[in-house]
Amino acid sequence: MESHMVFHGSGEEEAIASIAGIIAVLLILFLGLVWTVVKAVVCWKIFAKAGYAGALGLLMLIPIMDVVMAFVLAFGRWPILRELEHLKGWHGGSQPPGPQPPAPAP
Repeated sequence: MESHMVFHGSGEEEAIASIAGIIAVLLILFLGLVWTVVKAVVCWKIFAKAGYAGALGLLMLIPIMDVVMAFVLAFGRWPILRELEHLKGWHGGSQPPGPQPPAPAP
């Protein structure tokens, strides 16, 4: 007759293993939170530099919207480039378009 012995870990070993599991889960959650914050800041800056409202970068945190907003950035006409084209098109006067400073008094 074959005898099967079942070894059970001591209570202390089980407690250490469960604490290690909890620490691992908390570490993964913390790193995920840090990654999310870093991604949000980077996307905010990219949208702001393109001339869009920086808050549009927060849409990159939503699973389907990240693809849509990547297409907007890749193929859309950036507001900052429209403004640059407008300013490059201005060439002939001594003052740029918009409000003019008062003329000097004689």
